[in-house]
Amino acid sequence: MMKKIIYLFAVIGLIFASACDPMEDINAEIDAVVNPIVGDAIYTLTDEDYSDLDLGYGSFSSLDDAKAILPTFLAEKYFIWGKGSSVLVGYKLYVGSAPGVSDYTYADDYRLANADYPQKSIGATGFFPDEDPADFLADVLAANVADAAEGDNILVKHKQYVGTPVPGYSNYFETDFIDGTLGAFEAISVVGDQVWGASNYGAKMSGYSGGSQPNEDWLISPVIDLSDQANLLFQTSLIANYSTQIDLLKVLVSLDYTTGGDPNAATWEAVALENVPSGTNWDPVLSEDYDFSAYEGKVIHVAFKYESTSETSATWEVENVVIKAAGVEGETINKEVFYTLSGGEWEEVEGVYFLSDADFDSMGESYGQPGYYNNFGSTMPPDDYVQTFLNIKYPYALDDDKLIIVYDYYSSSSGAQLRGNLYTAMNGEWSAYQSTQNTTLQFAHDGNVWVPDNTIKYTLTGADYSYIVATFTSKYPSETANMASFGNFNGYSWTPEMILEAVNAVLLHNNPSAAEGQKYALTYSIYDGTTHDDTIYLILEGGEYVLQ
Repeated sequence: MMKKIIYLFAVIGLIFASACDPMEDINAEIDAVVNPIVGDAIYTLTDEDYSDLDLGYGSFSSLDDAKAILPTFLAEKYFIWGKGSSVLVGYKLYVGSAPGVSDYTYADDYRLANADYPQKSIGATGFFPDEDPADFLADVLAANVADAAEGDNILVKHKQYVGTPVPGYSNYFETDFIDGTLGAFEAISVVGDQVWGASNYGAKMSGYSGGSQPNEDWLISPVIDLSDQANLLFQTSLIANYSTQIDLLKVLVSLDYTTGGDPNAATWEAVALENVPSGTNWDPVLSEDYDFSAYEGKVIHVAFKYESTSETSATWEVENVVIKAAGVEGETINKEVFYTLSGGEWEEVEGVYFLSDADFDSMGESYGQPGYYNNFGSTMPPDDYVQTFLNIKYPYALDDDKLIIVYDYYSSSSGAQLRGNLYTAMNGEWSAYQSTQNTTLQFAHDGNVWVPDNTIKYTLTGADYSYIVATFTSKYPSETANMASFGNFNGYSWTPEMILEAVNAVLLHNNPSAAEGQKYALTYSIYDGTTHDDTIYLILEGGEYVLQ
């Protein structure tokens, strides 16, 4: 070692005396030394290193980037080392979302309609406590989801009664427009250039556009089948901004309208609404329950007809439309579960859990807590809550149990959406899959540059020698007896082929999942007149380690 250091200083002196680029020449001279300085190190990149490497996110975006960038970094940091040197570099690697999560966060959803529920009682709007939704949901999807392909996932949303439902009314037909769409309702303009549209408050119609204008506009429901319904009631929620012109809007019912046809070619009957908005404060007014029994056993369309003139106009908004039928009343909770199409059949997905409203509520219902809006967001990161939730819900999870959690998330930039992550149990605690992970990459100096290298430097331990003795006692009795006594190979009895066979057994036992091409620089103790260490270089090929 002293000779290497003296030679190094001699080289440095010569280079500084004659070179224009000293560092480049120093590296060249050092690499040319027959016995270069060999070093081994373990190094983890710091925040400053990422900054120097112009990696603004503090991580590498791919393994290939790390392999391309780090050799130059190592050449500058370990410029004195040459061939045979190695460095195990710890770094952060961005790997993206956990595999499979997007299959569920981007899945379509299906919300059960009232008619989808088993009709234990007419108009029931959920599953009864003694009903298992899993007994019905596959058939509901088969009957209502068209054009599904093998492997498609769908989030099924339904209601479950809590406690015992009692006779009363339930919503047989219900729609609202506050989600910014008109749903299945038709918007037809007969006169004028205005048309019903969707707003933040509901379905909106205004005959005023730079002045009052003549308009005739219809908002017509899809077919509503009341064939099996009894004791019907009708209710709607309305908003108006001119109380003196409330007659510009009429609620009508038709028994003979054809979807997509001319509304004036059909026969319409008026629903006499008495409780309509007054004033201009834009507060919604919920109407009374109007007797709708005249339409029991009928198939109908409900329409909102707006008419204005060049002298009179008003703005109307319709929040919702509800037709109630005799049935049951009771508290319900929202439930969500994923199904996948497998072998042509809909099956409930295992290993995926959707956080319900009740789950969010259990995390706190005050402002600033998940249960306040029943979603996560930038100010309420899921990882602050989900691990604790899982530790409480699944306290006896086994190591390496995995569960995909999907949840509602609200982003100010992209609005409401589904997000999720993979969680794994280990040592009694659940942890989230990290999109940026700590990993390592080994490099070796090949005499010219640093190159990625998966060589593991390993020295046999006492446990390894004991394993060789136990494994080969019957095959090599005298050799293993000597090893048991002295804890090394006897070079006079162990041939190179036998040593290779023995270390193969050790490496395959210690690292059974090693990938093809894994390399080892394996050091073992041998006695051949003196006791010393030897190192052999191995690579895994075809399931066994061979000499490189």
